[in-house]
Amino acid sequence: MTGTERKRKRGLIAQPRDLNLLRELALMRVADAKQLALAAGFHSTTRINTRLLALYRAGLLRRFFIGSGGGRKALYAIAPKGAQLVHVPCRGPRRRQDEMLVADFFVLHQLAVNEVYCALKFDGVPIPGVQFVQWLFFHVPLVPGLPLIPDGYLEWKTPSGIDSAFVEVDLGHEALAVWREKAKHYLQLALSGEFERQFKQPRFRVLVLANSERRMQSIRATVASVTQKIFWFATQGVVRDEKFFAPVWLRPAERDCQQLFKEPR
Repeated sequence: MTGTERKRKRGLIAQPRDLNLLRELALMRVADAKQLALAAGFHSTTRINTRLLALYRAGLLRRFFIGSGGGRKALYAIAPKGAQLVHVPCRGPRRRQDEMLVADFFVLHQLAVNEVYCALKFDGVPIPGVQFVQWLFFHVPLVPGLPLIPDGYLEWKTPSGIDSAFVEVDLGHEALAVWREKAKHYLQLALSGEFERQFKQPRFRVLVLANSERRMQSIRATVASVTQKIFWFATQGVVRDEKFFAPVWLRPAERDCQQLFKEPR
């Protein structure tokens, strides 16, 4: 038996950073190596890939692949053994170990949501006086009888108090009629007082990130037919280009782009 085989047989000793990685993965449900490196504080591609392989071989992670050929990419979800180790629910795609995924819309959408989550939580806010507070993921409707499950909810601390926002990431798979109903549901959440009862904040906005300019404008027009309040629109490129806090956001019926937060003079 080789030294490597003996080490595998003895099992992996999970380090604090491993436990943090497992907790973050449980929240994100499915993630790639880049997202997990950012969430767990790895600064080397080689080190994160080596550690993910070790955690996979120890049975703490589930692994499958998306893409083909040179574009194939490994994705990870927490395994039951990993969830038990850090005392979290075992949520994630129910796919076979090492399965090759093709056009898996759930996975692609979750990866896009995670991209926003990682950027906002771990990259910091480039505006003085504004700090990230928390992000929440949801798995059931916010309110019984209201079919609304946001992609995320986040809070920032600002000089004037807590700023609250729901996040919706759109990859073009939902009909515009669905967006019309979603706008009505968010408006109902705002006007009913249920949001304030649940989140202890007086108001919120809805940040919609679409996969293209054309798609964004289509959703924007649809939402504007329901309400001209609470919604803000941009494309997913603002996250990748680190322009999330730049003047790139459009309201439902306004022509000029705005910033989410005004920088102090």
